[in-house]
Amino acid sequence: MTEPTAAAPAPLFGASDIRRLAEEIGIRPTKTLGQNFVIDGNTIRRIVSVANIGSTETVLEVGPGLGSLTLGLLDAAQTVVAVEIDPVLAAKLPETVKAWRPDAAGAFHLVQADAMKVTSLPVEPTAIVANLPYNVAVPVVLHLLQHFPSLQHGLVMVQDEVADRLAAGPGSKTYGVPSVKAAWYSSMRKAGVIGMNVFWPAPKIQSGLVAFTRREPPETTATREQVFAVIDAAFAQRRKTLRAALAGWAGGAAEAERCLIAAGVAPSARGEVIDIHAFARIAEAREAGS
Repeated sequence: MTEPTAAAPAPLFGASDIRRLAEEIGIRPTKTLGQNFVIDGNTIRRIVSVANIGSTETVLEVGPGLGSLTLGLLDAAQTVVAVEIDPVLAAKLPETVKAWRPDAAGAFHLVQADAMKVTSLPVEPTAIVANLPYNVAVPVVLHLLQHFPSLQHGLVMVQDEVADRLAAGPGSKTYGVPSVKAAWYSSMRKAGVIGMNVFWPAPKIQSGLVAFTRREPPETTATREQVFAVIDAAFAQRRKTLRAALAGWAGGAAEAERCLIAAGVAPSARGEVIDIHAFARIAEAREAGS
């Protein structure tokens, strides 16, 4: 008896498909929008696999471009909502989905907009999977985590050094504002590295994958804005002690020291060695003493 053969995986874009689609709509990738299109199907499969998308999930994709990753996400998720800022790319994408994934066309929603300005979507997303432009990766991630509490997990591909910053812990050389602010919303970890030759055009630096899982913010009476103000002040002069770096924020070095001691943080410490919980306690101490 012959064993049934497994169904072949649905086709994904190769380099020739990407270049043909780009030529059809007369576009060349631009540095301004940070456009680097994935031209390797195995890379798409790897990203979707590492993202661990459930079959009932709604995935938010930012910057779908020509649709390389979009097709892979449609194979894994129940619904895909794509946010694309480029009107030419946005106009082509629904047509591409219908041609390559006709059975999933009804599960695809396109929003033509700047992801930094989006505060509502046609379907509430449970996950984000995106190849983010290098120049806006951190603000986009933070914006989406703030405005879409339904996002429970995700995987973003960003410039490798940005990936290191997002996933860094206290005491690391790459720990800074992105690391701490991301930790307010979620736990982040480096989930892999992607080489340069799977993109068109090939970037000059490799990309990193960052996976995140949503968690509750620290328990504090301070607001997110108050905590983030402390973080910004601490890293604006990261080589200074927190007593000195927070002097302007607190209204003087003595008041900064009082807040730090009340929060259980050594005034001689630097911002790069304390975690999000400590920053929250510092903000709370300021509010309690005002």
